[in-house]
Amino acid sequence: MADKQIKVTLVRGLVNRTPNQRVNVKQLGLHKIGQSVIVPDDPVHRGIIQKVRHMVTVEEAN
Repeated sequence: MADKQIKVTLVRGLVNRTPNQRVNVKQLGLHKIGQSVIVPDDPVHRGIIQKVRHMVTVEEAN
């Protein structure tokens, strides 16, 4: 597989977050604390992750 992928895990909840932060977490496909998704490592997803970096952890997907 030529495209790199990253694993994003939600580690903080959505309570008391701004509407934009909630939308960004939903765009990543995350709903619950502890849930993980694998997304392509591209500038679009990196930008979304940057906006909610205090709420997620990022690691390389195998």
